[in-house]
This record gives sequence, structure tokens and C-alpha cells, in this order.
Amino acid sequence: MSVRALVVDPSAPAAVRLADVPEPVAAAHQVLVDVSQASLNHGDLNDARSGRVPPGAVLGSDAAGVVVQAAADGTGPAVGTRVVALTSGAFAERVAIGVDELAEVPEKLDLARAVGLPVAGVAALRSLRAAGLAPDKRVLITGASGGVGRFAVQLAARAGAHVIASVGSAARGAGLREAGADEVLVGLEGLRQPVDIVVDSVGGPQMVAAWNLLAPGGSLQSVGWTSGEPAVLPPYATVGPARSLTSFVIDSPAGADLATLAALAAEGALTVDIGWQGSWDRFPEAAEALHGRRVPGKAVLEVSRV
Repeated sequence: MSVRALVVDPSAPAAVRLADVPEPVAAAHQVLVDVSQASLNHGDLNDARSGRVPPGAVLGSDAAGVVVQAAADGTGPAVGTRVVALTSGAFAERVAIGVDELAEVPEKLDLARAVGLPVAGVAALRSLRAAGLAPDKRVLITGASGGVGRFAVQLAARAGAHVIASVGSAARGAGLREAGADEVLVGLEGLRQPVDIVVDSVGGPQMVAAWNLLAPGGSLQSVGWTSGEPAVLPPYATVGPARSLTSFVIDSPAGADLATLAALAAEGALTVDIGWQGSWDRFPEAAEALHGRRVPGKAVLEVSRV
């Protein structure tokens, strides 16, 4: 038996194509999920092009769907439960997922919104937590119109911080004040007062400029590098009062954090913005739109079955 999946193929458009792969077999601590929606991230595009996910392997991290086989060890959700997950090889019709990699989706939250939470939401939540988010902090979020950025704006505002959202153009700042940003800037233009926390998904020269704005004791969390440009620190930029630049990766199961995010989204306390939605047959189109920064929020792929 086989299932369809989006696999890495360096010769294909966007280095990804639909193909048949063996149907997954669940380990004792895993459930089988029939996936109905997946969410595309910049990291997925990089994984396909960089070789991090090898040719022929299934791409993806964000999936939502329904449990069709419960875990043999008796843990996790029952058959029929709607779930959202952060797991490798997520872009397939059916996926074996560890019970600590998923969360149940509340009844009030539809799966197309829930699937936008895993990579972007967990990255925003954990990076802010690692940076020491608190009500008295000034928080700068670069790439604030993207998936991670929009969640970080909302979560930082919810914590009572002063939130500064940096975007690439005035048009991309739409909706960020409503999401909780106290200031919306194009680039870092006009920002002079130091900040305590930077959540940076742009990299390159803008990350260097953000580093120079950090107050003593401040933390810059590097969660992405959408600019594709090198970052060159001038001499002595790292000499002086203690500040930190921390590389970021989601390196542990995200089930508990996903449950927190899903609950907030179901309550209306966290908005999941969808900027592109369509069949996974249109993957190259979605990839091009995301890479070209034409997707405010998340790009959601509908898993179509034939």
C-alpha cells in the first residue's frame, strides 16, 4: 500500500513533487493521522533546496487531520480525534506521529487555522520565553508580517510588553496594530531607543542593526534568515555590556506548547492569519508566493485525495 506525499526532487519546480510513498507503520508510541491540511514554512523551502531533507524523502513539519489508528501503548488521542502536529515528513496523506508531537484541536478551531500553529507558533512562543519576555520589556520583532512574526506580536502584546513590529513595506504592516503592536516600522527606520528583546527572522544587515539596538542584558533570538543575505558585524560590535545573540531551533517535542497555542486560538486570543490557501497540487505556486514575501501570515496546503 502507498500514500501520496510531497517529496524532495531537486529537478522539480520548487525542488518538490507529488509522489507515492509507502504507507507509514506506527511505532507503539505513535498514532496514524489522515492529514487534511499542511502548512508551508520558509524552513521547508530551505530544507528542500539545501539537501537537509534528502531527495525522495517526504518534506514538511506542520500537519493537521484526524487520528485513524490510536497508539498501541495506550497513550495519546483516540481514533476520530482532530489533531495538529509538528513532526518530520508531515506533507503526506497519512503520517505516523508521536503522541508528544501533537495536540488535540478544540472544537471551536478549524483545522485550516490550527495547522498554521506548529512551526511558526512554537518558534514565536519558545523564542520569547527564552529571551525572558515580561510586561516591562521592549520587544522588537522583525519580519513581523510573516508567520512567526504575527504570532510573536500577539504573544508579546498579550504578555504586556511594548511591541515594535518591523516590516518590509507599509502595506505589509496592515493589521499588526490590531494584533497588538504599539509601533509598526518599515525596516528599523526611526527606531532609536534600545530594546530588550529581538525576535529576528530576517537576518542579514537588518539583524546587525537590531543587534546594535539591544540594551545591556538584552537578547536577540535568531529564528530565521529570510533575507538570504550575510550579516557582517563591525569591529567591537560584540565588545561592551553583556548582550546575547542566540541561535534558535525547535529541538524537543512540541505537543504541550501546541496545546497552549490551540487553546488560545480557539478562545480568539490568538489569530491565525492565512495569506495563501490551495491544493497541495499547487505547491510551486505557494512556494513562489512565500519565497517572494507575498504571503501575510501562513500558507496552507489542502491535501487533496484522488
